[in-house]
Amino acid sequence: MKDVGTPLTEADRLHWIDASRGFAIFGIFMVNVPAFHAPYFLYGGGRVYWPTELDIFIQNVIDIFFQASFYTLFSFLFGFGIQMMKDRLSEKGLAFKQVIFRRLLILIGFGLIHAFLVWHGDILLSYGIIGLALLAFLNRKDGTILAWAAGILMFYEVLFSYALYQVRNSLGGNINQAAIEQAMDNYGNGTLLDIWSQNFRDWTYSNALFNWPFLIMSLLPLFLLGMYFARKRWLHKPTQNRSVLIKWWSAALLIFLVFKAGPYLFGNPEWFQILQDNVGGSACALFYVTSVTLASQSTPGQKLFQPFVSVGRMSLSNYILQSLFAFLLFYSVGFGLYGQVSPLGSVVIVVLFFSLQVLLSKKWLEAYRFGPLEWLWRSLTYGKKQALRRRERG
Repeated sequence: MKDVGTPLTEADRLHWIDASRGFAIFGIFMVNVPAFHAPYFLYGGGRVYWPTELDIFIQNVIDIFFQASFYTLFSFLFGFGIQMMKDRLSEKGLAFKQVIFRRLLILIGFGLIHAFLVWHGDILLSYGIIGLALLAFLNRKDGTILAWAAGILMFYEVLFSYALYQVRNSLGGNINQAAIEQAMDNYGNGTLLDIWSQNFRDWTYSNALFNWPFLIMSLLPLFLLGMYFARKRWLHKPTQNRSVLIKWWSAALLIFLVFKAGPYLFGNPEWFQILQDNVGGSACALFYVTSVTLASQSTPGQKLFQPFVSVGRMSLSNYILQSLFAFLLFYSVGFGLYGQVSPLGSVVIVVLFFSLQVLLSKKWLEAYRFGPLEWLWRSLTYGKKQALRRRERG
């Protein structure tokens, strides 16, 4: 078989990138669990059904620090990883486009299974499909990639935020009570077929054809920005590039505070939501990845983020495991807690289960080189069964 390269070796891994990826898995779980155990994220009414001061405080904290901040972080890291793969294959003189194309097709396969059998909020299918657009940018200049990232993001923000501002008085407070009751019944009391039917209904609702342009314009710029950072290699050698990273960190922090937290100073209007999520969320993602990278260059910072490293190295396996856990915990085929968990209970569940994932990931990687799904993904991508078990030490 023609040589198509090999996965990144352990010695070549950037542990602060793995930590950032693990941190993203934690943040995504914090946002996904409330959407997994109740229909209010899709159909409105969260503040009506969870009206206490504590409930609202927790929802606000998640909105500011988690919502649209961690899938954007993962999007950045996704583009970063694609560029690193391209660089490794190019150095060996291999056909990188074919390998990356195959990698994305396999991701789409994972996404199809996850989206329709487990969780309507799946992100893998969207990453795989939109990620195909990156093939057109692999040989483009750095400035071109950055210009496209900024241009797409700003076009999206300015155009649609202006449109929402024009109709601001007619926005807000829409609650689809019929859809809420249907989801409560199917997820909370239905059969497995009822659950899958509701899951498909929710997926098509949130992934309707007219929603895809918005999804592309929110994910693709972060993919491209991740590629840009990988090309500049600022995160490869953070000590040498500390001054550059601090500039990005400072700018990201300022934009995050203005666009993500700032709206709460004037009532958090709904017309501002796109700017809040996509400008503020993107800045927050960049703030998080530079914070983790800079902190990890010190001993206290390494200790702080070390628990996230193992989870990040098994990010695909841990992401799917979180969904399987939530499926069994909340839906009627398992413990049937759908619609019965408060925002505080949701946070407790996330912290406890993620702590378990930290322990399990560390234990797994003591015996194996990859997570189980990472191993399958790599084996299919490179067309060769990868060595999974570590060699025993004599």
